[in-house]
Amino acid sequence: MNPGIELLLRQQFPSLFQDGFEQTSPDDPIYNCIAWAAGDTTNWWWPGISYWPPGVPEQETLAAFIAAYGGIGYEPCADAALEFAFERVVIYSLAGVPTHAARQLDDGAWTSKLGEFWDIKHTTPGGVEGPVYGQASQYLRRRLSPERASVRLRRWAHAWYARHAP
Repeated sequence: MNPGIELLLRQQFPSLFQDGFEQTSPDDPIYNCIAWAAGDTTNWWWPGISYWPPGVPEQETLAAFIAAYGGIGYEPCADAALEFAFERVVIYSLAGVPTHAARQLDDGAWTSKLGEFWDIKHTTPGGVEGPVYGQASQYLRRRLSPERASVRLRRWAHAWYARHAP
């Protein structure tokens, strides 16, 4: 990793290096973290600036971001727990204003899009907390489709077998 980028990441995301992360894509200015968490790689999501789901207030409030994800099936939940039949998103905020979102992966790790830059995989939601994105403020979950649940079950079974096979 470029030493300058590493220093910047260490300053902006102090927990990321302790938590563990890996870059999973090259830079892509087409979409941002809010879109990435929603599964959209063709739009930049932000109220009043670019794409924003129809019918959702164009406000930089936690309630508006919860409503945006609500339009694609997410509902508030208590924590980052990995559940078989659900996928999760977390919204981060700084001084009450949403700043970032991340999505939970099938293995329980999380994926984030760092601005216009790359997507990363990080171990916990806390990895990207800090002076830039603030704190994880609201967890959301939605039920997996039967097809996605089937894929998740196969991945989990394969991972279990890989750990326990003779």
